[in-house]
Amino acid sequence: MNSPITSTEFVELILSCGSWQEAQKIADSLLQKKLVVCVEFIEVKSKYRWKSAMEGASEVKLIMQTVSNLFDEVESEVAKLHSYETFVLHQIPITRTSSDAAKWLKSEVKQ
Repeated sequence: MNSPITSTEFVELILSCGSWQEAQKIADSLLQKKLVVCVEFIEVKSKYRWKSAMEGASEVKLIMQTVSNLFDEVESEVAKLHSYETFVLHQIPITRTSSDAAKWLKSEVKQ
């Protein structure tokens, strides 16, 4: 049985997209460039304040696994492809992950 390893370099990135097509385009680009190793898609309904007004939208939230030192490259690639004037890309540290997942992530992400 493999025990979990501790690592501060593994992260999840969270990004909301305006459509399925946009989400897929961003996911495909990030995966092809080896900036992320996995992308999960979740349909969400959002409410938010934008330019002093309350807005609502149907969005697709991406949850992506990668390593922290690739954040700037991911952000740059998302900026080229995202339709929002101001997109929000969050990085959440992963403090533990299973050893097999860590090996997979390290072997598939850009070095």
